[in-house]
Amino acid sequence: MSLTKEEERDCVRIRPYDKETDLEKVLDLERNCEVGSKKRPILVIDSMGDPLCRIRNSPLFLMMVAESGNDLLGVVCGSIKIATTGGSSGSQAKLGYILGLRVPTRHRRRGIGRRLVLAMEHWFCLNQVDYAYMATERNNEASINLFTYKLGYTKFRTPTILVNPVGNKPGRIDPNVAITKLEISQAESLYKRHMSSLEFFPQDIDQVLSNKLSLGTWVACRRGESWSEASNWAMISVWNCPYRIRVARLPIVCLFRAKILRHLERLSPCFKRIGIPNIFSFFRFYIIYGGHVEGPEAARFMRALCVHARNMAMKQEGYTLILAEVGGEDGIRYCIPHRRDLSFSSDIWCIKDLKEGKKESFDWNSFPPCTSIFLDPREF
Repeated sequence: MSLTKEEERDCVRIRPYDKETDLEKVLDLERNCEVGSKKRPILVIDSMGDPLCRIRNSPLFLMMVAESGNDLLGVVCGSIKIATTGGSSGSQAKLGYILGLRVPTRHRRRGIGRRLVLAMEHWFCLNQVDYAYMATERNNEASINLFTYKLGYTKFRTPTILVNPVGNKPGRIDPNVAITKLEISQAESLYKRHMSSLEFFPQDIDQVLSNKLSLGTWVACRRGESWSEASNWAMISVWNCPYRIRVARLPIVCLFRAKILRHLERLSPCFKRIGIPNIFSFFRFYIIYGGHVEGPEAARFMRALCVHARNMAMKQEGYTLILAEVGGEDGIRYCIPHRRDLSFSSDIWCIKDLKEGKKESFDWNSFPPCTSIFLDPREF
């Protein structure tokens, strides 16, 4: 897609991020940009001094900025990996993920966001990327219109984000459940055996598991059995998200209700047991990824693993929530403890074929969605 004449005449310049000159400007832009729809509560992200924290753990990554003179007008991030597609068994493609598109309110409606995405797509094409994809909220009309109507993306998948508060009291784990932490090589073997055919399963799963942000992989089964021989078992991995978030712009009624509940929690032990999270101040969180169950009794083992992850987070200062993102129709969501009032299924992924009409035996856009998706924690 070519630029319009008006855009060509615009003095806005798109270039790669330069830490030496752009760091403070990007951090300031992040502090003043809201993430989400105007009609819903929004997230404020604190990258804790590292604007590349959401992409630097990917095999290949880039941030691009838009500038005019000394002013920074917008940013976008992108990462590249090889992952499984929804085609024949074992088929893979090179994927480019677009995230962190930010343009301050006063600079919107100038085509800056579109130009940033086009520049990122150009970088993808230089690296032989097959598909570009992005995630946004179902109600974020501005983002959806930009990508689907102006940039040619197609609505693709609708994952669900499950949210569980860490709380103030350790969760009880069934004494009949045995939980074992796996070696990285053991975890890699299990994932390749049971999940490598899922959409978006990364070719470099070994790098994901060995990353310093991946706190480990655990498997649970009936006490007295060996997990490697058990017919009923579950496993999860836990990722320590490298940035902080807080929720802002809640409707006044919701905000008032939340503050009343927080006040009651401080006064009454019974409310303290409910675990009412303070999401209005910046907080850290863990991500549960790679969840898998085997056998008709595996649900209780998954619940035990999630309690184990919650107990881990409770020991760390400033950790408020446990998040898990699963396929919209994945039955495992019923096994993962979560709060309905905090969880949401409003995410939508959009995808674009970058192969530019080259003949291919498989068109992922037209392939029906799989029940399960592997959610790469590096892209959250």
